[in-house]
Amino acid sequence: QVQLVESGGGLVQPGGSLRLSCAASGSIFRIYTMGWYRQAPGKQRELAAQLTDAGNTNYADSVKGRFTISRDNAKNTMYLQMNSLKPEDTAVYYCNVLARATVLGVPSDYWGQGTQVTVSS
Repeated sequence: QVQLVESGGGLVQPGGSLRLSCAASGSIFRIYTMGWYRQAPGKQRELAAQLTDAGNTNYADSVKGRFTISRDNAKNTMYLQMNSLKPEDTAVYYCNVLARATVLGVPSDYWGQGTQVTVSS
């Protein structure tokens, strides 16, 4: 199985920056797509940013130009650099990967436990 541990959340003032990290560990044969989802109170979980193993990125319109997703394949770690944060970015951010745990396994979705990001003055 693949375990994901997020870090880097917290309280930040509007206009500030945060960097989230997601470290994958456990039985990992291959990681395909890595992404960050977020869920604000009373709202559905939504995709914030996604990065494929081919290097293609996909961002929600609301974060384009402010958030940057990246990955360190050697460390099986993914990052989300968030700049110019707004109060509407307040949410629990979840790390998600599509990965194959073993050579004979099928690609499956794995989720982290979530990290709270609060943007407030």
